[in-house]
Amino acid sequence: MTRWLITGANGMLGTALRAALAGQEPVALGRAELDVTDAGSVERAITAHRPDVVLNAAAYTAVDAAETAHAAAYAGNAEGPATLAAACAGAGVRLLHVSTDYVFAGDATTPYEPTDPTGPRTVYGASKLAGEQAVLAASPRHHVVRTAWLYGRGGANFVSTMARLAREGRDPQVVDGQRGSPTWTGDLAAALVELGGADIPGGALHYAGGGETTWFGLARAVFAEVGADPERVSPCGTDRFPRPAPRPAYSVLGDDAWRRAGLTPPRPWRAALTAAFASERDALLGR
Repeated sequence: MTRWLITGANGMLGTALRAALAGQEPVALGRAELDVTDAGSVERAITAHRPDVVLNAAAYTAVDAAETAHAAAYAGNAEGPATLAAACAGAGVRLLHVSTDYVFAGDATTPYEPTDPTGPRTVYGASKLAGEQAVLAASPRHHVVRTAWLYGRGGANFVSTMARLAREGRDPQVVDGQRGSPTWTGDLAAALVELGGADIPGGALHYAGGGETTWFGLARAVFAEVGADPERVSPCGTDRFPRPAPRPAYSVLGDDAWRRAGLTPPRPWRAALTAAFASERDALLGR
């Protein structure tokens, strides 16, 4: 049986990974138990638990705050993964590190593939790219899995926010000028577990919900899932909600490399949204 260690186990993705591995008794460590930026803590965890695969869900995810909190962003997204990757490589352990669409410029018109040139336009994206580079340089067995537009239980996210607004009877305006692929953490967690059990050379891969939509399209789909009238959601331009960190206009991640590796393709994002509400409706509704 594969021995798994999850870092960042109390976050949104970490929660889904714990559920996906519930029958395999993974070692699940939150930040209080394992600070990935602390080399000594990382070495002790690897030595004590002797995992075969480490799933790194620990990250600094405050995209806007990162624009001024450079040190914190790089500590969580670059230095931490580098420390973890080096310790795993030294112990002969595979590392699966989760990254983001923000490593790209966001100005493409066709889905980004893992080999496409990067060009982050935010501190968050730059810190995540630095983490990717450190992970891949540490061992040819390590994987970086980029994803986008994550939602699920165990953390604040766009889907749960829209579900709350629908429940409260509010009629939001939502940006219709940014395109991406919504990704349920339940699907991503299952995909990472499949990758961790597969004999596939290391490198970068993409996994996100199949197809694409806008935030406006996703909001209307959420309203439909909770039994509210989707027409209550109206579209607006990106300039309606200016943010410290610019959002990518195009975040669609191509899954050709994932499919070529023989891994289960992502299901369409709309079907995944229905499955998410069927599985964890109360959590997404904030109950």
